Amino acid sequence: MRIGYGRVSTRDQHPEAQHDALTAAGCEQIFLDKASGKLASRPELSKALLVANRPKDQLVVTKLDRLGRSLEHLIELSKTLQDRGVDLVVLDQGIDTSTAVGRMFFQILGSIAEFEHALMSERTRDGLAAARARGRTGGQKPKLGPRQVALARQMYEELDERGKRRYTVEAIAAEFGVTRPTIYRHLSADAAKMEA
Repeated sequence: MRIGYGRVSTRDQHPEAQHDALTAAGCEQIFLDKASGKLASRPELSKALLVANRPKDQLVVTKLDRLGRSLEHLIELSKTLQDRGVDLVVLDQGIDTSTAVGRMFFQILGSIAEFEHALMSERTRDGLAAARARGRTGGQKPKLGPRQVALARQMYEELDERGKRRYTVEAIAAEFGVTRPTIYRHLSADAAKMEA
């Protein structure tokens, strides 16, 4: 069975041209989304993928960019379809994964996606190493400054007349507008510094 999928991304675009092309290509069911390609939620694509689930089914799109948000997303969708035995047909680009040339095209795309991912990882590592060499570290800034940590420790260690803690960790966290784990983390880090 041929299942058609189309997407228009802006309000002034009309899906009729894609619908007509998919109908002319012999699609028995057609699903159309009106959404940006960057949006993760595309309900009509989800429906099309539910219908296209048997070997020898074909998911048909007019252009490749109507299907995936990114090269990585296209590869992921292609893998999902391949695992089900469903072929992908792209009308305008003449891609058909039921043919050897179509399968080769997606293998090349997969290799490019892996290469792109490896380059991004390498650039990130290089950037972090350069920042560390300049004395900068990544991550979020501490939620509490040194004076606030000292005050939190004083509050934590303060006892009432019965010898019990005057302030609970929850009360200290509320005072500083942070979570209990943040207070515990700062108190344990402070205690470790004192022991060292």
